[in-house]
Amino acid sequence: MNFELSDEQRLFADNVRRFALGELADGALRRAHEPAFPFDVARLMAKQGLLGITLPEADGGQGGTLMDAVIAIEQVALVCPRSADVIQAGNFGPLRTFAEFASSEQKSRWLGDLLAGKIAISLAMTEPEAGSAVTDLRTTATADGDGYLINGTKVFATHSPDAALFLVYVRFGPDVRNIGSVIVERGTPGLEVGRPSPLLGGEHWCQLYFEGCRIPAGNVLLGPGGFKKQMSGFNVERIGNSARSLSLGRHAYELAREHASHRRQFGRALCEFQGLQWSFADMAIKLASAQLLLYRAATNADRGLPSAFETALAKAACNRAGFEVSDAALQVMGGLGYSQEHLVEYCFRRTRGWMIAGGSTEILKTRIAEAIFDRRFPQRAPKAQAAE
Repeated sequence: MNFELSDEQRLFADNVRRFALGELADGALRRAHEPAFPFDVARLMAKQGLLGITLPEADGGQGGTLMDAVIAIEQVALVCPRSADVIQAGNFGPLRTFAEFASSEQKSRWLGDLLAGKIAISLAMTEPEAGSAVTDLRTTATADGDGYLINGTKVFATHSPDAALFLVYVRFGPDVRNIGSVIVERGTPGLEVGRPSPLLGGEHWCQLYFEGCRIPAGNVLLGPGGFKKQMSGFNVERIGNSARSLSLGRHAYELAREHASHRRQFGRALCEFQGLQWSFADMAIKLASAQLLLYRAATNADRGLPSAFETALAKAACNRAGFEVSDAALQVMGGLGYSQEHLVEYCFRRTRGWMIAGGSTEILKTRIAEAIFDRRFPQRAPKAQAAE
């Protein structure tokens, strides 16, 4: 059992770190307060081979591992937390789902521009009445000649103000077995993109309205029965989510550590006060233990299908560690930490959101319990009770 990065991984981490320091350090604070997707950063990263790290070379990717993508997120986030979103978008989430299940024709149309950082893809899954209970989604895809008519609405779609493509979860029929997904291009007649609405973390989202939105049959990504395949991708998605959450917590930790080493009060450096020493010890424990769970999940996923249990453990631990460490770091820095002139408050806001996105911590705990007891714990009320 080896708890160290390999020589190749260390070299990769050093190269990403040098790139981030050289290209992303300037403007890190400014990017944190700009809601638009940073396409300029995406194009820079594309030239460095940091988009599509885990995709096959035949698809324009780098043929790397999930651990490589995790390392890239860590190194970029330590320099520019906002730019870590680009690594996430270029290696996890809807892009990876698209790359895994898209047809050759679909890849030839869109994957090259996605990996070049020219366009972004948004996941349109959540609906006003379908959040954690995603199988309650009501957006439909109805056959219409040689295409489909899409009707419904979506909320909280990541990068929706800037995305050129939307990977939309739809219902081809009345039950769960008929859930699949389609690709809808921005500007398609019948798709209305609502006004941008801000999130606490600084990003904006737009409600999506589909009213007789007609797409060709060639835009179907996964037809009826594709739901399980799509959801299996969430284990990989959660690894990216975990890496960002933990990395932003570590960014806040490093800023607070530097502050405590030099800031003096009552004639002493802050680090000489035992209360703060213990706070930093707690932060270090949380970061180190969550990182081990993340590395285990990513490494084992590279050997086969990601384990739902291991990724749930990693995400729950990293979400909690990222937020709690950012919170503690903000407290250490006091007014400076609370100010938008520093990145600690940004890390605090962003890590809070990841405890909701990609599977809430409560849902993750249920999944963990199911693995512990080797049984399902359905959240729906029994039919008789639900009818009352």
